[in-house]
Amino acid sequence: MKRLFLLTLAASAMWASHGVAADKNPVVVMDTSMGKIKVELYPDKAPITVKNFLDYVDDKFYDGTTFHRVIPNFMIQGGGFKPGLAEKDTKKAIKNESTNGLENQRGTIAMARTRVPDSATAQFFINVKYNDSLDRVRARDRVGYCVFGKVIDGMDVVDKIVDVPTTTVPHPKTGDPMENVPAQDVMIKSIRVVDK
Repeated sequence: MKRLFLLTLAASAMWASHGVAADKNPVVVMDTSMGKIKVELYPDKAPITVKNFLDYVDDKFYDGTTFHRVIPNFMIQGGGFKPGLAEKDTKKAIKNESTNGLENQRGTIAMARTRVPDSATAQFFINVKYNDSLDRVRARDRVGYCVFGKVIDGMDVVDKIVDVPTTTVPHPKTGDPMENVPAQDVMIKSIRVVDK
């Protein structure tokens, strides 16, 4: 009982440090060049992931980045590149919390990663349909992608972004082709914590 109280107290202090009331889920607004997207985060289901995301938000890391990958009927991905596909340096990777029971339903936000399960850093994606193949139980690697929140306002903006014309360009470092890159930058002007 004492341990549970201390854990609750620690969690309250952690969210307070991000400007979030202890009794509320954190909410952020992504101000993009195509409109605003409001997202509620779920620290009770993905505490490591939400803390990591909010740390980047507090650092204003996402300001001036782009949605660098958009795939119709799938998702929009951002949070790692500036215009011209200049990749940003990130903090170290976090543990994958895809066992939290949340599914990659339409409107959910999840962490992008490489094929290595615990490789997520700053990049995230928003699902534009139910992508059950990304859920742990159906994923080919049986690991899946960690959902940590959901869009509560602005899915019309997400739908506009996923419909932008795309192209294939060489990766600036490796030269490998990068597909589904918006032909014109879709900017993330800022992401900020707000009251619901």
